[in-house]
Amino acid sequence: MNEFYEVWIFQGENGRFPSGVFSSKSKAEDWISEHGLSGILTKYVIDTGVYEWAVEKKYFNPQKDSEKSPEFIQSFSSASQEHFHYENGKLD
Repeated sequence: MNEFYEVWIFQGENGRFPSGVFSSKSKAEDWISEHGLSGILTKYVIDTGVYEWAVEKKYFNPQKDSEKSPEFIQSFSSASQEHFHYENGKLD
C-alpha cells in the first residue's frame, strides 16, 4: 500500500454523504473555514478499503466470521484513521 496517495474527506453534520474531497488537509481546512462548516475531516489512503488498511496496520484483528462478512466490511470505520472535528468552521 502506498501511503503517498491519500485524500481528505469531509463529512458534514447530518450529512448522508461526504460533501468534499481534498488533496491536502490545508485545502480542506480553507474550505471548511470559508463556509463555517461543522463535521469531521478524515484522511483516507486511496485504492484501499478502510477494513484492509486497519487489518494491515494491526489496528483491527477480525476474530469472528461475522467480522469478515460483507455486511461488516461495508460499514466498517476506524477511529485509528487521522481525523479532526470542526465546529462552525473552526477546529474543535
